[in-house]
Amino acid sequence: MARHRAALPQLGGELFLADGGIETTLIFLDGLDLPDFAAFTLFESEEGRTALRKYFRSYIDLAARFRTGLVLESATWRASADWAARRGYSAAQLADANWAAITMLAELRTAAGGAAGNASTPIVISGCVGPRGDGYVPGNMMSADQAEAYHGDQIRVFSETAADMVSAITVNYVDEAVGITRAARHAGMPVAISFTVETDGRLPTGQSLQSAIEQVDAETASYPAYYMVNCAHPEHFDAVLTPGAAWAQRVRGIRANASRMSHAELNESVSLDIGDPCELGQQYAKLKRAHPQLTVMGGCCGTDLRHIEQIAVACAPLFASAR
Repeated sequence: MARHRAALPQLGGELFLADGGIETTLIFLDGLDLPDFAAFTLFESEEGRTALRKYFRSYIDLAARFRTGLVLESATWRASADWAARRGYSAAQLADANWAAITMLAELRTAAGGAAGNASTPIVISGCVGPRGDGYVPGNMMSADQAEAYHGDQIRVFSETAADMVSAITVNYVDEAVGITRAARHAGMPVAISFTVETDGRLPTGQSLQSAIEQVDAETASYPAYYMVNCAHPEHFDAVLTPGAAWAQRVRGIRANASRMSHAELNESVSLDIGDPCELGQQYAKLKRAHPQLTVMGGCCGTDLRHIEQIAVACAPLFASAR
């Protein structure tokens, strides 16, 4: 069943929180073992499923407390063929894991009474797609056609579930973004493309964020519902977002790191750098003031419920004053 991007409530003017860094939270704070950051493997056990429910419920409760919307991102960033094969999954087992991930979120949404049309706490379920390769290094780059074929299987599963949309998180080169977008369009799913950038605000390929967004739009008839930036500190990209520019208006979401470390430094780090949650909240507020179109606000590596709470504290009044 095709979903229309116009039905996504986060495209309005209200604040929609998203979760923090699920994998870093589960590993460093909850003490769970996630080889390859593959959170989808937690669906194998009741212990894992319990940990995921607890994680997602904490964000549902936070959004209810602040009376904001919420984008629930499925624990499927690594749930694609190559990464699943490393964990010994067959194609059928992988499809089951993607299905289970969305089913859990749908059950939690029902229990919370937060359907997408709920006036107080609308909850949007997003099927999370991650890069085929490393999130930081654009190695073994695919053509757009290859990326469409690779990611199509996962996105087709999402299209048969309660997922409202697809989000491609930590995309680091344009051809993969184009392929994911085409696969989502073929499956009738709205899609958000979230690019990651280096400390200079450019994609790991060296391409500017502006050029990347404009190229994806040009090659897909502007199919993405919106764009995001993730897995980078706000100081890494705030200077490249041009207030009022047409391409920048397409950026509706931020899922930043708490750490100022570069990707290379994060890869080498053996401890979790959580930064300063209060400072991060203020940096999001600064971004919101400069870019009123921003509505989706969550976190990435090193962020957890504390950071998202401070983002809500700092940013919710800015949305209220705009009503």
